[in-house]
Amino acid sequence: MQMPKVSECSVSSCAYNDNKACHALAITVGEDPDTPICDTFFESDTPGGDKSATAGVGACKAAECEYNADLECTAPNIEVGMQGNEADCLTFNSRH
Repeated sequence: MQMPKVSECSVSSCAYNDNKACHALAITVGEDPDTPICDTFFESDTPGGDKSATAGVGACKAAECEYNADLECTAPNIEVGMQGNEADCLTFNSRH
C-alpha cells in the first residue's frame, strides 16, 4: 500500500506548511463528530518538518469516509484546508 500524499495544504498558519505544501513526514486525520480534523496541525513561529519531504497520510480515524479502509486512507492524495476554525481533510467524502 502506498501512503497517500498531501497534494496541497492551504492552512498557512501551520508550522509544517510552506507555500501550500505540508512538510511533516506524515499526518493523522482525526475524527470529530462533524469533520475530519488534521490532528497534525500545529501553530508555531518556528517552521517544522523536512522541507525536502511531502507529507503522506499516516493514519485516518475518519471511519465514515469512503476512502477509509481499516483506518488507512485509500485516496490517491488529499487536500487539507480550513473549514470554519479547523484544519480539515477536504477530500473527506461521507459513506452516507
